[in-house]
Amino acid sequence: SLFAAIGSAVENEGDSSQLQLPVTIPLILGFFVALYAFKAPESSLVFWASMFPFTSPIVMLARIPFGVANWEIILSIGLLVATFVVCAWASAKIYKVGILMYGKKSTFKDLWKWLKMK
Repeated sequence: SLFAAIGSAVENEGDSSQLQLPVTIPLILGFFVALYAFKAPESSLVFWASMFPFTSPIVMLARIPFGVANWEIILSIGLLVATFVVCAWASAKIYKVGILMYGKKSTFKDLWKWLKMK
């Protein structure tokens, strides 16, 4: 949903690279933390990354083979679902305004203003 919001806010592919970076970085960091999880699955970095919604799908899957408490899995999934709902809502608001702003170069400041519009 975040990539859809970015896609609606830009006119061409060149403009989208600036806005895609903050969405892509947590995914890349998640892979690096998942690799670290194979070495130290009980570290606090791995625990918190498995709870953080933007890295949890990757990191929690790396932790599960080493034995994870059920409450940790449920909490991770709950936070992920809640974040999905909020991101889908925010993306819908950005899409609603962004699709009408065709031809205008968008910035993060613009996206924030669009989120606060009624």
